[in-house]
Amino acid sequence: MQLSSFVIVDTTAEAPQTVLPQKGAQRIFQNVLVVGLFVLLAFGILAFGAVDEWSTFTFEAGAAILFLVWVAEQVVSGQVTLSKNPLYVPGALFFTLILAQILLRTTAYSYITRYEATRYLSYGIVMLVAAECVRGEELRKKVGMGVLAFGTFYAFFALAQELAPNGKIFWLYTPRYHGSIYGSYVNHNHYAGLMEMLIPVPLCLSMGHLFKGGKRAMIAFAVVLMASTVFLAKSRGGMIAFLLQLAMLAALTLWQKRDRRIAIGLLTVCVSVLSFLFFIGRGQVLGRLGDLDPGIRFKMTTDCLRMFLHHPIAGSGLGTFPTVYPRDRTFFTTLFINQAHNDYAQLLVETGLLGFLLMLWFLVRLYQRATPTSRRWEFKWEAALSLAALLGCTGILFHSFVDFNLHIPANAALFYALAGLAASEHSPSSSRSHRKAVKAEAVGSLP
Repeated sequence: MQLSSFVIVDTTAEAPQTVLPQKGAQRIFQNVLVVGLFVLLAFGILAFGAVDEWSTFTFEAGAAILFLVWVAEQVVSGQVTLSKNPLYVPGALFFTLILAQILLRTTAYSYITRYEATRYLSYGIVMLVAAECVRGEELRKKVGMGVLAFGTFYAFFALAQELAPNGKIFWLYTPRYHGSIYGSYVNHNHYAGLMEMLIPVPLCLSMGHLFKGGKRAMIAFAVVLMASTVFLAKSRGGMIAFLLQLAMLAALTLWQKRDRRIAIGLLTVCVSVLSFLFFIGRGQVLGRLGDLDPGIRFKMTTDCLRMFLHHPIAGSGLGTFPTVYPRDRTFFTTLFINQAHNDYAQLLVETGLLGFLLMLWFLVRLYQRATPTSRRWEFKWEAALSLAALLGCTGILFHSFVDFNLHIPANAALFYALAGLAASEHSPSSSRSHRKAVKAEAVGSLP
């Protein structure tokens, strides 16, 4: 009897020892995934937007490794857990449409469609890892601080390169194709597109209550620095997109009946950006806002609508725009036009009505999920990062009407990562603390 009692007690004592190492290993995998995601996105940005063959391959290989690590984490946990993210279904159906174009041979250029399918698969992995792994107050705080640090130092580098240029990226690399260099991008519009997605993180942190005093002032300075580089890059789409983000945050604040201090803070940001621009002697960049002649871009968009009629259901094939465009071009040029400078029109041409409707479904579900989860963003890291991600997506989606940021791998990957963050479920612990905070507010408001 004593022996039996001893065995029973010993077995129950060992149970926690078999569970704790499993949880510890799972936590290690999760940290590796979060750090790996951050490094992968940063690599794409610093590698000139991951547009060259070597950088695109490295990015896709890195995404494949992240997926294998995620699978290993699921195996270690003993079960496959997938959150109810509303973006998964439209994203999976869109990828199915691409596979159908390849298998049914409806694409005008099979090789380029297969190439683009691999790229979109890596975007899907990035969105999956961001949605499944970057959850909870602690992890989102680390990611938010990482984005803040990276965006600040990257904007400082871009400003230094702007003030002391030599026609090379990082003062060392000469691009294969000439362009308007800004930061690590050959095209200044793509730098602006990147900043549109990074700025909302410090913007929300500086407007909320997660930091106080000097720390909040430093974060506000980071917002001014990063936003100023958008104007210095002379990207008209970037300037308007940033102003739209400020207007959206102000409208959301008024709708949720938040503190008027936030509206005053947003106005202060605008004044500070303008003052900074005039201080460094580049006030003339604002003249670009008055030069909004659509020119050749409007002609390309109307040509795209004509091209859509040739393949209205499933499109001409993902990535085939430069192949099929010369047949329907209505103006003369000696330049090779590889993008439509309107991501929506190009998507309509390449994937038809099916792809366009799936894109609309994706965006509707994004805003339906992200808007409610961004409540109480002034006080909670999960909500703050959700709102910042939604603002970042809004900026780049607006800019996509006049440019092709979502065809730059680094920018597209960051967009899908932000979409995954914005639409992801909050962790159970955060949900419980949110309910407690709401209950406390309700009790405190009672007479």
